[in-house]
Amino acid sequence: MAHIKVQTEDFDVSAEIAALTSERTDIGGIGCFVGTVRADARTDRPAVVGMTLEHYPGMTERAIARIADQAAERWPLLGCTVIHRVGPLRPGENIVLVIATSAHRQAALDATGFLIDWLKTKAPFWKREDFADGGGAWVEAREDDDAAASRWG
Repeated sequence: MAHIKVQTEDFDVSAEIAALTSERTDIGGIGCFVGTVRADARTDRPAVVGMTLEHYPGMTERAIARIADQAAERWPLLGCTVIHRVGPLRPGENIVLVIATSAHRQAALDATGFLIDWLKTKAPFWKREDFADGGGAWVEAREDDDAAASRWG
């Protein structure tokens, strides 16, 4: 049921929604989240000019599939797409797409929230911020991401 992709290429949100919903008349709600790389405005370090994401091929897709399976157990989903990009990315570029479909909007929206919250905390990605001065730093887990995921139990 879930379409999962980990890729370096950008994605087309409209095309992905169309692929998930084509010729379907049972879908009443589509939840969608698009995450983009943001420029960091902190003043305690050099400006962020990009981010590099690493993963373990195979392991990452299996972890995302388990998260999608958990969403399908909690909500009556009719389809799900998760695309996560890896490699070097620049501010403004797409990084993640989550789409969940259901007969009703609330299930689609709740499943989308669950998927992105759990992706942030349970999917094995490693993120390195790249600085304007040529340096960089690995991104540590954030307490607010853990707090967001904890609302789902």
